[in-house]
Amino acid sequence: MRMRQRETAQYRYYDDGGPGRGNCTWGIGTLAHRGPCTTEELSMPVSAEKVEITFSQKVAEAERVVRKRVLRQALNQEQFDALVSFTFNAGQRGAESVLAKVDKGDFKGAAVGISRTIYITVRTRKGTKRVVARGLISRRAEESAPFREAKN
Repeated sequence: MRMRQRETAQYRYYDDGGPGRGNCTWGIGTLAHRGPCTTEELSMPVSAEKVEITFSQKVAEAERVVRKRVLRQALNQEQFDALVSFTFNAGQRGAESVLAKVDKGDFKGAAVGISRTIYITVRTRKGTKRVVARGLISRRAEESAPFREAKN
């Protein structure tokens, strides 16, 4: 998995669903809080050192989650890397059902679960709505591939 190449570093705060939409994020997909950034946050820079340290910590945490949740199935490196990438991006709660499927040996079900995790919630004038995050479509195809192709 080419996770570091896939992840673009932003040395500032930004709204992950576009200006005024999605969640306030910084660095390499680090959630600051739910909902758009404030004007003050949008003007705050983030150091390259902080971005890289936080990214490394988040990857290590995603690796721990995968190792803790997938105990009964042997994973090849490509599968492990895909689950780390997915867990990094979806969060532990967002990855729970997929990790449970993998642990039970339901690789096809896990592939479907990964592929369907392409929505984000954005704010609108009338509240919030779930929309497809186009950037997640190719990412999820890459992450689900090792499980679609598995002979399990």
